[in-house]
Amino acid sequence: MKTIPTLSTCTPLNDSELADLRDQFPILSRSTASGAPLAFLDNAASTQRPVCVIDAMSDCYQQYYANVHRGIHTLSEESTEAYEQSRKVIASFINAASEREVIFTSGATASINLVARTWGDQNLREGDVILTTIAEHHANIVPWHQLCERTGCRVEFLPLKKDFTFDDETVHQKLRELRPKLFAFTAVSNVLGTITPVKKWVHWARELGITTLVDASQAAPHQPLDVEQLDTDFLVFGGHKMCGPTGIGVLHGKENYLDSMPPFLGGGGMINRVSVDGFETADLPDKFEAGTPPIAEAIGLAAAAKFLRQIGLDRIAAHEKQLAQVADEGLRLIEGIEVIGPSMSHKSGIVSFSIDRVHAHDIAQELDHLGLAVRAGHHCTMPLHRHLKKSSTTRASFYLYNRLEEAHRFLEAVQQVQKKFTPSGRKRSSRPQD
Repeated sequence: MKTIPTLSTCTPLNDSELADLRDQFPILSRSTASGAPLAFLDNAASTQRPVCVIDAMSDCYQQYYANVHRGIHTLSEESTEAYEQSRKVIASFINAASEREVIFTSGATASINLVARTWGDQNLREGDVILTTIAEHHANIVPWHQLCERTGCRVEFLPLKKDFTFDDETVHQKLRELRPKLFAFTAVSNVLGTITPVKKWVHWARELGITTLVDASQAAPHQPLDVEQLDTDFLVFGGHKMCGPTGIGVLHGKENYLDSMPPFLGGGGMINRVSVDGFETADLPDKFEAGTPPIAEAIGLAAAAKFLRQIGLDRIAAHEKQLAQVADEGLRLIEGIEVIGPSMSHKSGIVSFSIDRVHAHDIAQELDHLGLAVRAGHHCTMPLHRHLKKSSTTRASFYLYNRLEEAHRFLEAVQQVQKKFTPSGRKRSSRPQD
């Protein structure tokens, strides 16, 4: 396996570096069912895995796998060491104060549900408010609706501006007026690509004594995260969007919060002792990791985190920005195509769009015939799509292994699709203003 060079500056990846990176992803060399070379632009849904992640998990299963903790034999001790070392890697990846603040779950969705079922049930009552945004993924909406059903609290949504961003003054005003018990919001919209000012919003909430939860699912793979600097109470993300395996996610919580919360699941691993009269929970982080944990998955996630840090999250962001800007600005020049998202100065490497009188599923299917893998539908954001008066959109999302050629190929393919369904489609005469 090639060694990935350490890249320190925040300039986009050059051709040689990108070629070396792509060599680490065997799946990128395949063709699609139509025979066209694959351009994988569905990274906001799930990314591909590099050889180092595959090897780390394979090595675990082939060399030292056993159940972790309490095992006296060699394999269990080696698995336990690798599993807990993975927690330290993730704590360092997000600059957590302690690995005790890192809880492994089955994904970002499970992490949010854990908070809702523990901290939420413990702290919210009838009449209390949860504040979130209209751009949230269902994973950051449904658990709060369920909490409302259990407690009588309610969810309030922050609106979008016409430019697909949020008005800071409105956010500050709503925090002051509503005094929500919880402010739960995404760091980056999985449809719009809109980047929210996490540190600023958390600071405002902190001044008012409001608990915060940040969904970093679309941020952790693409930009450096420092939970100490951001000062979030809870932050969640999943492994499969950052070159790691499926079936594992992270809940970061401040230690004082996690200490005060009741356990979510009961069973083996989360206890100090059990009797016929009751039980005593284990210390953090075991308290929230009942049952056999995702052992190989945690090891794979740690390998992915090391891989991303070696490349440099700042360089990954710069590279994605360069490709997304080509796609975003190119789409805006084509009459009959609407880009659903802000200008590139306010968003990540996600480009969602619609074509007049063409269903998103038809667009995605036609692009697939041309070798481009994109996502179509409501992207688990039905409230957002209703707000935008759209049933569905098509989304291209770029990542570290995508090439500039693929962004240009994407634009050409979209124009082919548009001409097939709307022969009158033509370019606009001038570029849009930022």
